[in-house]
Amino acid sequence: MLGLLSLLWGGSFLFIGLAVREVPPLTVVWIRISIGAAALGMALWLTNEPLPRAQAAWRDMAVIAVLLCALPFCLIVWAQTHITAGLASILNATTPLWGAVAAHFLTRDDNLTPMRAAALGAGFLGVVVLMGWPQGAATLAILACLGAALSYGLAGVYARRLRRHGLKPLVAATMQLGLAATILLPVMLVVDRPWLLPVPSRTAALSLLALALLSTGLAYLVYFRIVALAGMSNALLVTFLVPPSAILLAWLGLGEALMLRQLLGMLLIGGGLVLLDGRWRRRRS
Repeated sequence: MLGLLSLLWGGSFLFIGLAVREVPPLTVVWIRISIGAAALGMALWLTNEPLPRAQAAWRDMAVIAVLLCALPFCLIVWAQTHITAGLASILNATTPLWGAVAAHFLTRDDNLTPMRAAALGAGFLGVVVLMGWPQGAATLAILACLGAALSYGLAGVYARRLRRHGLKPLVAATMQLGLAATILLPVMLVVDRPWLLPVPSRTAALSLLALALLSTGLAYLVYFRIVALAGMSNALLVTFLVPPSAILLAWLGLGEALMLRQLLGMLLIGGGLVLLDGRWRRRRS
């Protein structure tokens, strides 16, 4: 199931790379989350799970919708108009590093131990290697991907507030996508004016559909199934698997090649994630 999830989320970078050739970034994101929300809403209806009535739950989920969906999706999709899908996926893998930084500064129970500091140092050194020398729009795109990873990390810290609402995973995922689609809709209409856009090709249309149904709707269902079976810490192992899947699919579908600098950066970030995860130390002990 982890392998399937890595293909679904790794495939999102391929589908985005194909879609943004013809469709503006905001429209790509809105189509992705709105169709994904509809798919999850159908699953919610089939399971007869009720939505919460408390205003506090909807307010907290609105913040999560921005931090976990609307903002990072827009940043990543825009970035892929300037950088490769493989590079975007590697930068996206820094999410746990940013999450550790956010938890250290915003909570009282996540101290920055020497081992965690070494993990962050290795990971961010990998980011420096990936960036190389400033390259205009490509540098801004790299920063956009890092901003998306930071947004994911902040969402992970803020999501702790959701425990008090007792939301089931499928309910939370459906609310999050539905609220993100609602928040992004007026922005997309003003900026992209989709009614003036040409009809996309079959390739772009199928990429958008796959992005919404496979890499969003189905991926969330698989992810929460893994969480239910093996726990959150095991589900986070997918972080290690998404970049190789994305790079392989981008090579097959977009003809992208992996540069030596990108490989070195990915290894450094992966090493940082291994140190941050800490499983290897527990197994040795």
